[in-house]
Amino acid sequence: MTDLVPVKRALISLSDKNGLDRLAQGLAARGVELVSTGGTAAKLRDLGHQVRDIADLTGFPEMMDGRVKTLHPKVHGGLLGVRDNPEHAAAMEEHAIAPIDLVVVNLYPFEATVARGANRDEIIENIDIGGPSMVRSAAKNHAHVAVVTDPADYEELLGEMGSNDGATSYEFRKRLAAKAYALTAAYDSTISQWFAFADQGERFPKVWTRASRLLMPLRYGENPHQQAALYEPIGPHAPGIAQAKQVQGKELSYNNLNDANAALELVAEFRQSPPTVVIVKHANPCGVASADTLLEAWNAALVCDSVSAFGGIVATNRPLDAATAEAITQIFTEVVVAPDASGDAKAIFAKKKNLRLLLTDGLPDPKRPGQTIAVIAGGILVQDRDNGSITRDELKVVTKRQPTEEEIRDCLFAWTVAKHVKSNAIVYAKNGSTAGIGAGQMNRRDSARIAAAKAKEAAETYDWAEPRTVGSAVASDAFFPFADGLLAAVEAGATAVIQPGGSIRDDEVIAAADEAGLAMVFTGMRHFRH
Repeated sequence: MTDLVPVKRALISLSDKNGLDRLAQGLAARGVELVSTGGTAAKLRDLGHQVRDIADLTGFPEMMDGRVKTLHPKVHGGLLGVRDNPEHAAAMEEHAIAPIDLVVVNLYPFEATVARGANRDEIIENIDIGGPSMVRSAAKNHAHVAVVTDPADYEELLGEMGSNDGATSYEFRKRLAAKAYALTAAYDSTISQWFAFADQGERFPKVWTRASRLLMPLRYGENPHQQAALYEPIGPHAPGIAQAKQVQGKELSYNNLNDANAALELVAEFRQSPPTVVIVKHANPCGVASADTLLEAWNAALVCDSVSAFGGIVATNRPLDAATAEAITQIFTEVVVAPDASGDAKAIFAKKKNLRLLLTDGLPDPKRPGQTIAVIAGGILVQDRDNGSITRDELKVVTKRQPTEEEIRDCLFAWTVAKHVKSNAIVYAKNGSTAGIGAGQMNRRDSARIAAAKAKEAAETYDWAEPRTVGSAVASDAFFPFADGLLAAVEAGATAVIQPGGSIRDDEVIAAADEAGLAMVFTGMRHFRH
C-alpha cells in the first residue's frame, strides 16, 4: 500500500451542490479529470469546467429516471480495484477500467423530503442507491481512494492535496472512510425508521436502529472519572435542551444538561398556564409555582425548599424579565432555562459569569409522541414517553366529601408536578405552588413525611404561622398501598388527595380519607418515574 495517492480522476455526484464551485476550481487547477452525473455535470459546465459524463465512462446512458447510472463495473471496478494487486490490475486493463482516485458524493435528501411532508412515491424516489454504493466502495478501498461526503471537508481535501503535491495521505483517506460509513449507516437507519414507524406503523420493529450525530463532548459524565458527550438524533425529533442557545456561562456538564432537561420537561406542562417557575435539583423538582408574574412565581417556588434550590436549575414558561433575573441571581444557580430573555435580564445574568443561560425559543409539547431509552446490562429498554395527562372531567370523586373548586385546581397542579418527581412521589400544593415535595423513597409514607418536614422547615425559616401543607392538596404518583401514607398527609394538614387508585386496599384508604374529612379523587393513571 502506498501512503500518498495522486488524484488524477474524480467522480463527483452531488445532491447538495454548496461549495462545488470552489472544489471544482481547486481540482481543475491541478489537472484532475472530472467525471460527473446529470445535474452535477450540468452545474460543472455552467461553472466553466470540462466534464466527462458518466455515460461516456460506462458506455451506457443514464436510464430509468436516473435510477441507473453509476451501478456499473467501470465505476465500481475503478473504485474497488486494488492498485498493487496484480490480478486486480490485470482485470482493470483487460476490461478497460480506469481507476478513480477521488469520489465526492452526497446523498439524496431523504430526511428533508420526509420532513416537508412529501407523498410516499416521492419519499421512495429519494432513497439513494447509487450514491451509498459508490461511497461504500470507495470507503472500503480507502487504501487507494479518497471519499468525501461532506461539503465541510472540501477545504481540507484541497489543503491535503496542496500539501502533498496533488495527492492524499493514507491517514486522511482512512479518516474520510470512517466518516463515509457513518453517513451510510445513518442514512439507512433513517430510511428503516421511516419504513417501520411512519410507513408500516410498527411501534417496536424487530430490528430497531437510531442514528445520532455528535453535538459536543462534555467535560465528564455524572462523575469526573466518567467520559461523556451530547448527541442529537438524526431524523425527525422535537427540539429541546440539546438545541437550546447558550447565551453565557461555563461549559455545560452532563448533570447540567440532564437537570436542565428535567426542568424544561416539567415547565412545558405549564405552557398554557400563567407565568410559572420550576426549580430542579438532581433531576427532581424542589419548587414549582404559577402566579400573575414570573417574579411572584419565582418567590413562591423558592420558599418551597430554599435549601435544595441552592445550586439548582431554574426553568420558566415565559421570557425572563429583569426583575425575575435579579431575584434568581440572589442565590447560586447553575443553569437558567427560558424561552427567551429581555436585554436587561441578559445584562443582569452577565454579571454572574459562571451561570449558564439557555434560551429555547419555545417549549416542547408535553403531549408529543416519542420513546425513551434506558440501557441495562445486556439490553436496551424502550418505552413510549409518559405523555399522559388527566383533565378535570376525568377525575372520579371516591369520598363522601366533594372537593372544592380550589382543591381541584390544587389537585391538578400537584398531579402535574408529581408526574416529574422520582418515585415514590408525594407532592403537596396550595394556591398554585408546591408546599412540599417528597421524592425517590422506597415507600410512600416516607415520601409524604419528608415532604411535610420540608414544608414545616420552610414555615420556620420564613416565620409563617403554619406550614403551607395545611389546607393543601396532595398528589401521589401511584396508589396508596396502605392507609399510612394518606394518614401522614392528614397529619400534615392536607384536605384533598389525588391519586390513581387501583390498590386492593382502596376501600381502606377511602375509609381513612372519609374519617379524616378529606376529599379524594382517582385519576386511573399512574406516573411512575425511575
